[in-house]
Amino acid sequence: MVTELTVRDATLEDLPTIVAIYNSTISSRMVTADTEPVSVQSREKWFHEHSPSRRPLWIVEYEGKECGWISFQSFYGRPAYNRTAEISIYIHEDFRGKGLGKAMLQKAIDACPELQIKTILGFIFAHNEPSLRLFKHFGFAQWAHLPKVAELDGVERDLIILGKRI
Repeated sequence: MVTELTVRDATLEDLPTIVAIYNSTISSRMVTADTEPVSVQSREKWFHEHSPSRRPLWIVEYEGKECGWISFQSFYGRPAYNRTAEISIYIHEDFRGKGLGKAMLQKAIDACPELQIKTILGFIFAHNEPSLRLFKHFGFAQWAHLPKVAELDGVERDLIILGKRI
């Protein structure tokens, strides 16, 4: 397991780094349903929807370098779902394959009780086998399969929703 991992609350000054890491994943067509790069300005509202005490957005550093980020987002936006959150993990391409995903997901799971989260969800394309394996490694189960709900470059893609009770 990676031990040199530092996780801290993101600041607005981190948003360009967050967006750059996000944009670096778009061309793979494995991670996000965005098909074109997003701008920092377009992500400002999303940034402000996070709060360190309830729905954090964390910058992850490895060996002193910003390598990824973790986001907790409210599920469905209604009060009855306040104890459920969707998690997103993005890792810069230069840092993939080092076990950072496992360390990051473990950090997120460990934080759930303090964040008052009882259910955590991951929305993952069915063809993104590395991410599916990562989540299943931590005991996430497939709770939904949405066939052909996305189209990337003319190819219809399935979405898998994985869930875990904390």
